Amino acid sequence: MNMLEQLITSFTATAAFAILFNVPRNTIVQCGFVGMVGWMLYASSLLIPLNPILATLIASFFVTVMSQFFARLYKTPVIVFSIAGIIPLVPGGLAYDAMKNVVLNHYDLAVQLAAKAFMLSGAIAMGLVFSEVLNQLFRRTKP
Repeated sequence: MNMLEQLITSFTATAAFAILFNVPRNTIVQCGFVGMVGWMLYASSLLIPLNPILATLIASFFVTVMSQFFARLYKTPVIVFSIAGIIPLVPGGLAYDAMKNVVLNHYDLAVQLAAKAFMLSGAIAMGLVFSEVLNQLFRRTKP
């Protein structure tokens, strides 16, 4: 799948999850944009090549930065944009494969996949927290 198809798919998926999460109607396009840019950063980082965990950390950091920007711009809570924007980065397929291998009694592969899904999820959480901490530091230092 080429990059344009990935960007369109990630925008559509993010906007659809935003609708599912009942975000305000005037922010659905912005939520889709945040998810699309997050996925673009992730996919571009993998082309460098960069470790998928580091790529996820970078992408989730920038998703939160953009979410904070849009939250101020549209006077909406940050969580509206950040939760929807993180959706393309969530390792759901990897977690599914891990559980499938548990059921099939392939425990060695299941543990590897589960550990990778856990590390990717941790990278998402760290990116969200790191961005928020930096935001709080910059907001406090302003006169």
